[in-house]
Amino acid sequence: MTYQQTLDFLYNQVPMFQNLGAGAYKPGLDTTLLLAGHWDNPHKKLKATVHIGGTNGKGSTAHSIAAVLQSAGYKVGLYTSPHLVDFRERIRINGEMIGKEYVVKFVDEYLSQPKLVERHPTFFELTTIMALRYFADCEVDVAVIEVGLGGRLDCTNIITPLLSVITNISLDHTALLGHTEAEIASEKAGIIKEGVPIIIGNAAGDVRRVFADRAASMHAPITFAQDKLPFDSAAVMQDCIEYRGTEWGDIRGQLSGDCQKENGATILTALVQLSQHFTRIDTDAVKIGLGDVCGITGLMGRWTTVCTHPAKVICDTGHNIGGWKWLAPKLKSLADTSRLAMVIGFVNDKDVEAIMQLMPSNASYFFATPSVKRGRPAEETASIAAAHGLHGSFFGSVKEAYDSACTAPCRFDTVFVGGSTFVVADLLTALDIRP
Repeated sequence: MTYQQTLDFLYNQVPMFQNLGAGAYKPGLDTTLLLAGHWDNPHKKLKATVHIGGTNGKGSTAHSIAAVLQSAGYKVGLYTSPHLVDFRERIRINGEMIGKEYVVKFVDEYLSQPKLVERHPTFFELTTIMALRYFADCEVDVAVIEVGLGGRLDCTNIITPLLSVITNISLDHTALLGHTEAEIASEKAGIIKEGVPIIIGNAAGDVRRVFADRAASMHAPITFAQDKLPFDSAAVMQDCIEYRGTEWGDIRGQLSGDCQKENGATILTALVQLSQHFTRIDTDAVKIGLGDVCGITGLMGRWTTVCTHPAKVICDTGHNIGGWKWLAPKLKSLADTSRLAMVIGFVNDKDVEAIMQLMPSNASYFFATPSVKRGRPAEETASIAAAHGLHGSFFGSVKEAYDSACTAPCRFDTVFVGGSTFVVADLLTALDIRP
């Protein structure tokens, strides 16, 4: 097959979560282990791995850790999901995306094996083994692996990492993971392995007890990053966060959304642990890695400014109630001090009612339909918003909504685009911006 034919197969012939939602989720590791066995168990050939789970912030955390390790001179594999523009964003080594030829060869080999095909693996199962095989073939020094969904039954959970990290817990994917934060935490805690140190970013009450109990049962040393912050202060600036008094001195972190202070504590705590094994992690590596995460790893969509004319356009992939608790105050501040347009869209399994309660009432709204099959029609989003006193126009695509916001007679100072990873992906595609 050609590369495009290979992508068409992966997107349309293999169960894919972004298209089907829960219908593409296959809990359990049996199929993953079967695939891994065919490709000579690549997860067992990797020199070292770092496993990153949690509800929000795991992408930022994974990219940041990878950026520092790469800046320290290590060969670093990075596996994240979903992608924004190009499938190959999911699988990188030292910031470079996996080659198209490798993707085609891997899928061709899969299709030549009836015993594998008849198991009907999901898109994520196939992609995970592709990533692990690629990292093993390229002999990376370390692979940073982001959990797809949950943890205990997620197919990335076949690895035994050097360090596990869980960023935080909030309500998301409740139909699959549980209806309380404690139930969701129990699923996320499934990545805690026997004797493997675990970093917890933020947890309190029942959630904290879930993690502490799991770690104790697995004899896994546990560190709660918020108990002893790895910096004296963290100040959110316009284009960075200044962390003062870290183990490596004062650091300017490129990721500057309000949520990144919490992520920063998790990341720096993890780096302290990792520096015991990866001894080349030093002041320069930390400052360079955290200071240019996006340039080093290709990360986008974390309070990212994509252009500044005729308005400042900011996008963010925050898509659940946990993410919007961080976004909402920043957006309210913008709406209070300038003319703010909100280009917003969602997929159909998110708690849009709860998110709408956090939206700024004094912004102008342009509701969009994401291009994925699970995209919630903009008319529905507009109707839910109207019930919360938020009114605007609705459009059949993100591009139409964005164009309307940018050409509105009132000339907005800032246009925010978000609500879903897929809304941000549609924006970047429309603007032909690639990581």
